[in-house]
Amino acid sequence: MGANLHIPIETECTALVIRVNQQCDFSTVYIGKRLANPKDYELIPSFEAKQFNGDYTGLYSSAYTPNGTRNLLEPALQVIHADQNPSLDLKYVSHQQKSLDQSNEVILTKIYLKDPVYPFEVILHYRAYYKENIIEQWSSIQHNETDSVRLQKYSSANLYFSTFHQYYLTHFHGAWAREMIPEEIQLTAGIKVLDTKLGTRADLFQAPSFLLSFNQPINYENEDSGEVFAGTLAWTGNYKIEFEIDSMRNLRLIAGINPYASEYFLIPNKEFVTPSFLFTYSSQGLSTISHRWHQWARKYRVPDGQGNRLTLLNNWESTYFDFDEAKLTSLIQDARQLGVDLFLLDDGWFGNKYPRDNDSAGLGDWQVNRRKLPNGIGYLISQAQANNIQFGIWIEPEMVNPRSELYENHPDWVIKLPNRSEYYFRNQLVLDMSNPQVQEFVFDIVDRLFTDHPQLAYIKWDCNAVIYNAYSPTNLHQSHLYVDYVRGLYDILDRLRKKYPSVPIMLCSGGGGRVDYGILQYFTEFWPSDNTDGLERVFIQWNYSFFFPTITLCNHVTNWGKQSLKFRTDVAMMGKLGYDLVVSKLNENELKFSQQVLHDYARLKSIIWHGRLFRLVSPYRLNRDIASLIYVNAEQDQAVWFTYLVGNRYLAGSNGVIRLKGLNPLTMYKIQEINIYPGTDQSTIVSVQSISGDYLMTYGFDPVVDVQRASVVLQLTNVMN
Repeated sequence: MGANLHIPIETECTALVIRVNQQCDFSTVYIGKRLANPKDYELIPSFEAKQFNGDYTGLYSSAYTPNGTRNLLEPALQVIHADQNPSLDLKYVSHQQKSLDQSNEVILTKIYLKDPVYPFEVILHYRAYYKENIIEQWSSIQHNETDSVRLQKYSSANLYFSTFHQYYLTHFHGAWAREMIPEEIQLTAGIKVLDTKLGTRADLFQAPSFLLSFNQPINYENEDSGEVFAGTLAWTGNYKIEFEIDSMRNLRLIAGINPYASEYFLIPNKEFVTPSFLFTYSSQGLSTISHRWHQWARKYRVPDGQGNRLTLLNNWESTYFDFDEAKLTSLIQDARQLGVDLFLLDDGWFGNKYPRDNDSAGLGDWQVNRRKLPNGIGYLISQAQANNIQFGIWIEPEMVNPRSELYENHPDWVIKLPNRSEYYFRNQLVLDMSNPQVQEFVFDIVDRLFTDHPQLAYIKWDCNAVIYNAYSPTNLHQSHLYVDYVRGLYDILDRLRKKYPSVPIMLCSGGGGRVDYGILQYFTEFWPSDNTDGLERVFIQWNYSFFFPTITLCNHVTNWGKQSLKFRTDVAMMGKLGYDLVVSKLNENELKFSQQVLHDYARLKSIIWHGRLFRLVSPYRLNRDIASLIYVNAEQDQAVWFTYLVGNRYLAGSNGVIRLKGLNPLTMYKIQEINIYPGTDQSTIVSVQSISGDYLMTYGFDPVVDVQRASVVLQLTNVMN
């Protein structure tokens, strides 16, 4: 080659630039704000000129770092060749860029790489979503050696940041009922690792989504300022994300499937495709980051992301496992009286030899329990239809109880070591989804529900166990199990989505133990947490909002927590509203309030689901006892504004104005309080008839939140509407 070649991967506002030198080495020279003139990327200094600072290898900034040879740092790809040589060298061969749609808003770049000694090839894929400013990266690996090549590490992405001086990482961790706890640290020399080895509920302790802030911590006081990078791995199994500050004080980022216990034997001419790593960069703060994720997910990833969702009443916290036809029929009538769209039958409807009367038996035996439901699911569907609502059902098809006919008949379908004692998570084991027979069984469970009951309108798909004693009786290579499990799951879901493309399916995993953009291509929504305490949910939903659009968050009003029904309802309204309580036990005012909320929600849900979200006051902010956020529609003529009291110190409350965001400064708005509880004093805010967007965003407005008004929901409407 002659002079350096530059391959810009650009969106409207963001650029990732790969440089290829004369030796066909390829490196990342720039990640950041898109430059107006692409020729300017050529002016970025070459890393070869910085060797005296520590990079003696020329590979620190590699766009996909191989193992062995001259590499001294953490590799993105590590292999052992068929001849047992444990080294790899990758050189640039060619690249191509093409549009994937007629409007040229999605551009795919492929960079072809090859080892100069071995018939071993890698293709780096970059899909750039122009308007949404999201870049999706993955790799495909193939060879034509004499025998299998052992892939010991096979990352999706390898990025390099060299134009900043300090790096602040915000990652999200937790456990059951305390998901998505944020923690911000400054990255220092060495490697910081985010990973999971749980196999199924992979996100239970650590989410695969993160934020990076450059040169200063993220400004949560003003989300419209600062340089922020956000990334997430679209993979529903074990993952590993590494942040390495090298000797030149630059940041290397490697993300992909966790290589833990997962060496993969790749046969000749077989392609191994890694999951996607998705990322975006903003020079305008965290708010812009969220807008991009939300817009991209609704348009390109989540099924029916720009469409509608169903409100529902779930029976779980009303009955748990203790129900029969009469009780469910009564609850279905309650659902109609409440005013929701659908009744959801949760766990406990199946099993005969081992009835599902608790969580220790019956899981895997998907026959209707004849004692509880003598007339079957069809009868309940007909009852729902008679009450003018739809019917949905809970399943957990990947799991099995040892006390089940399935376990008795097919112990070889279960993931467990043959010479170790079984160890249970919630009294259950995991089925081997790498086994084609198991895949067919799981597909048939769901398919049979729909073929037997075409009117079935909703599925809640749960996953409560992690993988212990990982071993597959049918997998040729035990180290393939963790990878093949997820691929088997995706194959099933892909078949189901092709056959039933419009059915709403909720992704549940004991709460938010399984939320990523790999599996969300099959699910319309997800269950963020089993913790439905209204106060706790303010924080949990706040942190999910950084990455996931509101239309995907299932929020149910339950009896968890000490807050009022109004507070819990107002919080649940910031998403896909549902209920999980005994409607017949609501008093007259509670029922009247809930019915009015559902009526208003039907009118406003499109703004909440599809509008732009602006977080105004963080619940983590010092010296403020409130959380406040607003949804504004695309036309900027309507908005829904939520504010909550999250502290209880003396005189806690809004205590002054909050500056709004996202409005049209020239529009005159009417402000009206909604979700007013019957019997309370009429809100004084309804008298605000005409106030400009300029005033609201420049000076602000006080929603008057205090201990007597712990949650306030305001509707803003263009007075000309």
